Amino acid sequence: MLLAIEFDNLHQLLRSLYTEMMPLCSSMAGVAKGVAGLGAMFYVAYRVWQSLARAEPIDVYPLLRPFAIGLCIMFFPTLVLGFINSVLSPVVRGTNQLLETQTMDMNKYQQQKDKLEYEAMMRDPTTAFLVSNEEFDRQLDELGWKPADLVTMAGMYIERAMYNMRKAIRNVFRDILELIFQAAALLIDTLRTFFLIVLAILGPLAFAFSVWDGFQSTMTQWISRYVSVYLWLPVADLFSAILAKIQILILQADIERLAVDPSFAIDASNGVYIVFTIIGIVGYFTIPSVANWVIQASIGNYGRNVNAAAAMAGGAAGAAVGNVTGRLIK
Repeated sequence: MLLAIEFDNLHQLLRSLYTEMMPLCSSMAGVAKGVAGLGAMFYVAYRVWQSLARAEPIDVYPLLRPFAIGLCIMFFPTLVLGFINSVLSPVVRGTNQLLETQTMDMNKYQQQKDKLEYEAMMRDPTTAFLVSNEEFDRQLDELGWKPADLVTMAGMYIERAMYNMRKAIRNVFRDILELIFQAAALLIDTLRTFFLIVLAILGPLAFAFSVWDGFQSTMTQWISRYVSVYLWLPVADLFSAILAKIQILILQADIERLAVDPSFAIDASNGVYIVFTIIGIVGYFTIPSVANWVIQASIGNYGRNVNAAAAMAGGAAGAAVGNVTGRLIK
């Protein structure tokens, strides 16, 4: 829980960074207005001269395009970025609310499962001493000082120590995987914030170049890339919500089995949780590709670099934790 809170603070820091960097768009707008003005002059002159050369009436409507783009450049932070962010921010809030709901349900079922597991082990005298210090002391007090009793006492100490050690190792391993999972999410969010800031600062220049003939698609490409990168966070929240829902289904199945069969062992479900955590770590690197399915945008070689990083991360994660996971599942 503390780890999640710390990473939430880092994500909030990235949101603040984006807000603090937005005033830099105004400084770039000055350069963009000069480029757009020069392009507008050639744009209008070429079309007026073409109409005069053909003895055709001048069509005024297409000549308004560079002036409309100029207005967008002049009020870029509020008119362009403000409009796009206001349209897309409800998507971010909706997916984040969905993730919070799934996470709260998962924590509730996890507490219920832990309670049922504790009660099931307490009902069995052969396992009660493993989870309760009072029961452990009581069973020791019932034993005498005969050689057979001493052997039983030594076995109880060893069995309790082995149980605590296995539990500690499993918890440490799960904490490490959850740390890597949160780090992967932070990596995606950091890259998203970096790309959004770069696109926002250079946005006026992209709009200015779209005035020139041959660069008309620059503006639409900028919009598609900005929207695609902006959707990384909603896609990441949906991905996390799906993983949380899978965990909820696993917890519900364990709770049903524990309610019917108190002797049901949950070691297998712990192994399944670890497996899905590894899948989540690797899957986070596919978020840019999934967001690109919603809005078609090309960001140079970044897509190939992300896929290569995902393959390397998947191979490294599998090589590093595969053997340990198999041992813990057993």
